[in-house]
Amino acid sequence: MAEDAGASGSNNDGGGIKEQDRLLPIANVGRIMKQILPQNAKISKEAKETMQECVSEFISFVTSEASDKCKKERRKTVNGDDICWALATLGFDDYAAPLKIYLYKYRELEGDKAAANQEQHKDIC
Repeated sequence: MAEDAGASGSNNDGGGIKEQDRLLPIANVGRIMKQILPQNAKISKEAKETMQECVSEFISFVTSEASDKCKKERRKTVNGDDICWALATLGFDDYAAPLKIYLYKYRELEGDKAAANQEQHKDIC
C-alpha cells in the first residue's frame, strides 16, 4: 500500500517514479468511493489507500497492454480505441463495450466543438 513506499513519498519500486506521480490522488479516490456509498457511510484510510493502489495498478496494466499494441503497429500515440481493445483483450469486456459508446459520443461532441470553432473563426476573418 501507499505507506509501504516510505513516509516521504519520494521514491517507490526502484523505477525512480515518485509515489505521488504513480498513484491517483487519494482525495479523488475517496470522493469516487463516497459517491456509491450511503450518505452516512465512512471509509477508512486503509480502504482508500488499498483502492488507490488498486486503481493505479489497473490503469498501468491496461495502458501497458495498449502501449504494446501501439509498439507492434509502430505507433507512438495510445488512443481511446487502443484502451478499449486492451480492456477487451484483458477480459474486461463488460467495461470495454460501454467505454466504446462513451468514446463515440465524446468524439461526436468534440467534432461538434471543432466545427463550431471553425465556423466562429470563419466569421471573424
